Amino acid sequence: MKILFVSLGCDKNLVDTEEMLAGLAAHGYTFTDDEEEAEIVIINTCCFINDAKKESIDAILEMADRRTSGQLKALIVAGCLGQRYKEEIIEEIPEVDAVIGTTAQEELIPVLDQVLGQVPERKKICLQPLNGMPAADAGRILTTGGYYGYLRIAEGCDKCCTYCVIPSVRGPFRSVPMETLVRQAEDLAGKGVRELILVAQETTLYGVDLYGEKKLPDLLRRLAEIGGIEWIRILYAYPEEITPELVRVIKEEPKVLHYLDMPIQHASDSILKRMGRRTNRKELEEIVAFIRQEIPDMCLRTTLITGFPGELEKDHKELLAFVKKMQFDRLGVFTYSKEEGTPAARLRPQVPAPVKRKRQKELMLAQQQIAFRQARKMKGRVLTAMVEGKLVDEDVYTARTYKDAPGVDGLLFIETRKELMTGDFIQVKVTGSQEYDLIGRPV
Repeated sequence: MKILFVSLGCDKNLVDTEEMLAGLAAHGYTFTDDEEEAEIVIINTCCFINDAKKESIDAILEMADRRTSGQLKALIVAGCLGQRYKEEIIEEIPEVDAVIGTTAQEELIPVLDQVLGQVPERKKICLQPLNGMPAADAGRILTTGGYYGYLRIAEGCDKCCTYCVIPSVRGPFRSVPMETLVRQAEDLAGKGVRELILVAQETTLYGVDLYGEKKLPDLLRRLAEIGGIEWIRILYAYPEEITPELVRVIKEEPKVLHYLDMPIQHASDSILKRMGRRTNRKELEEIVAFIRQEIPDMCLRTTLITGFPGELEKDHKELLAFVKKMQFDRLGVFTYSKEEGTPAARLRPQVPAPVKRKRQKELMLAQQQIAFRQARKMKGRVLTAMVEGKLVDEDVYTARTYKDAPGVDGLLFIETRKELMTGDFIQVKVTGSQEYDLIGRPV
């Protein structure tokens, strides 16, 4: 039977999808991107913020209509939305045959057997304890379509920020054993992956639960020894957990990119405290200064939340001034999303939606000026770039530099008549820029 697999949400969710695809393929299922061909639809959902919930619900409802008409033999919901709203989904969308929790991927094949009538027992909701881990060597079918792959080094989170639902749907922080990660990375390299992107809800705490101390620096050294891997990129590094040893490994290990995704969320001490964050503005400035002192060409990416409950205009102005002072290379801004069941949902006063959007726009305009100016300053620089593709009917290739994580950052457009291959690393001289993106020619 042909399965249409819809994967929504973050790159950590994508790893779940790739593992489930491998399990399905091993049991004889095939896949399609065509809704008309699909006999089974599995939707791996997200519920981090309201927009993500809406996207997931819309996807489920669209496929529910096909299930009602008889075009589908099974409709399965997996992932975070399923974990969080399992009863509601089953009750309100009866076309859904089963819900699979975030730690219950191994239930997928038995559930399909049940839904398709091959075994008599029928379970509508399939959950496992949230402190569990997926099978260590489940295998994966890569869906990134390029020469990069995500390595999820830990699951869950213990920080319990007041706005966040992750601990309740993903469970406590738990690291994947280092030997398992090395095997997984070697497998990815064998599949052609050249850029390894480390992800977790918080990568910087890797190892504290298994080994009693932070082991991300040791893991980076082990991964850098793997043949075929050329780039290693770190995402989701919480600022308070960044150590001098980690910075030293990034500085000294050639394969580890000078790129750090470091979510800070705000810069007003009062708002940071209400968020349950573990840093204040002074500490954030000291961390950024230390990193830039040690690694001057470090590309720092961060994310912010604007319109958090109790955020006053003075808090917003403080955050705006902080953004202008810090000159982050990459920055994204989310408006606060009120999530039921979180402590922040009970805080007062809640900021009106128009005010949240206005503040978001002001922050993004300030960052836009910074990003455009920094892009212009790159003119004349020679950078290593990974080729990703070619524009149709043009002598222009798309590529990424160390400053560009896939899907969230910019691109480098390479103008050349030479034939370049996807996945190649080449030296490119930057000749100009267009907003967030760079333009260049091969050296």
